[in-house]
Amino acid sequence: MERRPERSPRAAPPARPRSRVRRRVPTDVEREILGLGGRRGSHYLARLLEAADDFDHERDRRALRTLRELRDALPDSPSVRELLGLTQYRLGNYRAAAKELEAFIDLSGSVEQHPVLMDCYRAQHRWAKVAELWEELAAASPSAELVTEGRIVAAGALADQGELDQGIKLLEQGVRNPKRLKEHHLRLLYALGDLVERAGDVPRARQIFGRVQSADPDFADVTARLRALR
Repeated sequence: MERRPERSPRAAPPARPRSRVRRRVPTDVEREILGLGGRRGSHYLARLLEAADDFDHERDRRALRTLRELRDALPDSPSVRELLGLTQYRLGNYRAAAKELEAFIDLSGSVEQHPVLMDCYRAQHRWAKVAELWEELAAASPSAELVTEGRIVAAGALADQGELDQGIKLLEQGVRNPKRLKEHHLRLLYALGDLVERAGDVPRARQIFGRVQSADPDFADVTARLRALR
């Protein structure tokens, strides 16, 4: 199994990888599998749903076995390649995950898994690929949540390379002041607080973590982080 290079243990908690395939399969995915699978389409669809259920319940190795078989049978299925990539990612197999997620992008044209793929390349210190994918995601701007995840990974990659100031600047560009902070706002602020603390600005880090704690005292380990900064 591949291992992620060491990073700050205080980095923002990673988002749980999300797949479009659930126990109730979307109509477009159903059409895709039945169309590609021919006479065995119904069988492949049932197997994909089994794998999705295993993934949802973190039975990752069982999901992996099923999805490898499905990939071999349906190599042109973006849904299979996506879920296989996410499973490999969660297992820490970053090169294998990147291969599957690149195939998903080629087949679907979607940027939905760009943040996960960016993190795969970040783990491999492939900085140029991280930057390239971030540019694509930012240009597409599919949703605030996805862009925020990509921004966090891109900023973390800059910090990994010793560019803390640039990482902070990138996160600051995404800070908004909505009436109610949603989870992606909290994740962004937490990541910003982490980099600001690493840069040595403890008073500002305390302020940022305080804002997260005020919105959600149970978010990650924010209460412990604040306590450590007193």
